[in-house]
Amino acid sequence: MDVEEQINAYLTSQPEPKRSDMQALHRIILRTMPGCKLWFLDGKNSENKTVSNPNIGYGLYTIKYADGKSRAFYQIGLSANTTGISVYVMGIDDKTYLAQTFGDQIGKASVTGYCIKFKALKDINTEVLEDAIRYGVATSLGE
Repeated sequence: MDVEEQINAYLTSQPEPKRSDMQALHRIILRTMPGCKLWFLDGKNSENKTVSNPNIGYGLYTIKYADGKSRAFYQIGLSANTTGISVYVMGIDDKTYLAQTFGDQIGKASVTGYCIKFKALKDINTEVLEDAIRYGVATSLGE
């Protein structure tokens, strides 16, 4: 299965209404980041143990670790969790920025240093989410 097939299988495996919300978010992110690299991480480590929820990634940026190593990763992530949906905005150095800038405007969501978590799409302002995604992409590209 290629990445797009894995993504579609993951999205269609979600129960409603989460499935429809995630499919809508997938379209929003693709519209916000046209032509971006797509990723699918199944949540398993090299020993095939589940270590995280599966997630869809969009874009490309380089994570730099304190030990000097680096690796390619996605800029924006989308994942189902037990209570709803998480959107990950990677590459922001200021871990207070997302919450301070978008937290009050986004609606019923928990906003941390790099994660925006909410129960359902109807609970948030999708325009604010798009703004957060655009900011994250621009920041991780060094713009």
